[in-house]
Amino acid sequence: MLEVEAGDAVVDVGCGAGRAEAELVERGVTAVGVDPDGRMLAVAGSRWPEVDFRRAGAYGLLLADDSVHGYRADKAFHELAEPERALAEAQRVLVPGGRIVLVGQDWDIFVIDSDDPGLTRTIVHARADMAAGPRAARRYRNLLLKVGFSTVTVEVQTGVFTGTPMLPVLLGIAEGACSTGAITPEQADGWAAEQRARAEADRLFLALPMFVASATAPR
Repeated sequence: MLEVEAGDAVVDVGCGAGRAEAELVERGVTAVGVDPDGRMLAVAGSRWPEVDFRRAGAYGLLLADDSVHGYRADKAFHELAEPERALAEAQRVLVPGGRIVLVGQDWDIFVIDSDDPGLTRTIVHARADMAAGPRAARRYRNLLLKVGFSTVTVEVQTGVFTGTPMLPVLLGIAEGACSTGAITPEQADGWAAEQRARAEADRLFLALPMFVASATAPR
């Protein structure tokens, strides 16, 4: 979707531990990883010292105008209170006709099987409200069009998880909801116990839609 070739430059916003940079470099692309978390950048730099990692946020990428051919942000925009500002910065650093790809989840949409759907709904929505932009993913298309990107496409790919590796994710959602006061500690413990029992009995079920948007910068 980035439509880049060997020798092109791509910035990865919210790069974390840098796996995407490694994959880009393998394709001959010049990768720049940007993240505000210095600890994550230290891990990334130790793994791939040949990659350019920079400590910066989405609103100020520390890159020159028209300096990259591609911009990617994977599970980052839900942390932004001002996504339009981040997209304006994306336009600034992208060459005319450059490509942007955004990937993320809508934090209001966790499809979880539970004996108590009402409590589950409360837990999911309470955890969503902890994010700065929990519904950014459903806004990708309109946000990109609003700031002037063209050829905008959006697709949704849903992961289905039934095993124990996703149990910590579910428990974390309940802990988050409890921390906001939306549910009591007893409700959180009971819901977590049910999900643990489901995991042990191979009855855990989580479906998680991921939104993937791509667009072209103005020429």
